[in-house]
Amino acid sequence: MAPQYAPSLRSRLGPLLFVLQTGFILIFAFCAEVDSNVNVNGSTFKDSYTDFQDVNVMVMFGFGFMCTFLVRHGFSAVGFNLLVATMTTQWAIILNNVESWYYSGKIRLNMRSLVVAEICTVSALVSIGAVLGKTNPVQLVFIALLEVSGFVLNEWLLLNLLKVRPGNSMMLLHIFGAFFGLTVTWILYRKDSEQRFEKEKADHKSGLFSMLGTVFLWVFWPSFNSALLSGRSPVRKLECVCSSYLALAVSAVTAAAVSVIFNPKGRFNLLHLQSCILSGGVAIGVSMPVVLQPWEAMLIGFAAAILSTFGFHLLQIHMLLAFQCHDTRAILSTHGLPGLLGWLAHFILLIRQCDDHTTAVRFAVFHICTLLITITTSLSMGILTGFLLKLKIWRTPQNKKCFDDQAFWEFPHLAVHK
Repeated sequence: MAPQYAPSLRSRLGPLLFVLQTGFILIFAFCAEVDSNVNVNGSTFKDSYTDFQDVNVMVMFGFGFMCTFLVRHGFSAVGFNLLVATMTTQWAIILNNVESWYYSGKIRLNMRSLVVAEICTVSALVSIGAVLGKTNPVQLVFIALLEVSGFVLNEWLLLNLLKVRPGNSMMLLHIFGAFFGLTVTWILYRKDSEQRFEKEKADHKSGLFSMLGTVFLWVFWPSFNSALLSGRSPVRKLECVCSSYLALAVSAVTAAAVSVIFNPKGRFNLLHLQSCILSGGVAIGVSMPVVLQPWEAMLIGFAAAILSTFGFHLLQIHMLLAFQCHDTRAILSTHGLPGLLGWLAHFILLIRQCDDHTTAVRFAVFHICTLLITITTSLSMGILTGFLLKLKIWRTPQNKKCFDDQAFWEFPHLAVHK
């Protein structure tokens, strides 16, 4: 007989989605308008639309299939990724235009606002990777909406308190998303996590689909890093694309080398490649404003891959046993550590370019404050979200029903015929 699951979707998810979507429609109906100050036939629109397409593929396809590594969680990985991404993007558009809404009474829609909203969505998709398979879709939507709210708040603090450039603050999404997700999964810790869950495993088919998503992310990552540079000089955007590609290429080669070295039989570990070949793109995205030479980008990619692979191999189990933090998709090694390395590289290169001691100290204090504000905001929002999710009203899946599509999806071939 097919297992019986709590009817949480029908009584909670449906009404929640209807209420949220109705609210978004009403807001857009009365307050949103397409920005008419755009040359539709000009190169500006074409360039920005290309960036939007690339980022959209990453969000909807790349992150969705990247999370299909769990053998019985493929439907949920792709389906819930699409659900969360579409809801969160609408919410991010509203939040990013609060200032425009306040002063002009209108939410301005253009290609840049869509790209910025989807980049905010990426921070939420990073976070939910930590709780993948252990939460229901109602909780995932709630996590994503609160995470994006915290990320937009963090960006507002950096822009107004420290006058950080918008592109620089946005690229801290990897650090923010990783620490937010780790905090939530730490608060939602399950007692039996030390022994792997019954269905927390992968096979060759799920690994292949997950690698497909990773490859799509790898291919489009240079567009992701350069998407916010559309208004700047073409030379700067070219430098960003070249540096991103070189960092990604070096990180892919280095991750493969370290994976073989770690294996006693000298074989590749697919999980290492899925998690660590993107580390160079993450690190270079955070440090991009001060990377001037190709060799600097390559060195950052090299160091990021080593740090990420070591982190995946050693820290994931250590975080579980020592700190009771069950990180399903290893977001610490995939996004957190490379993001911190990128921040450190940004810090070092920034200080090196200073001409006098006073300017160097000023930049150092400024740069350290950006990290402290980001981590503080992410941890605070993560704690708030985690404790709200511990309430019994969410009907969190039981341990034996974690990482299983049957808890949420209909499978006709498994139906019981009476």
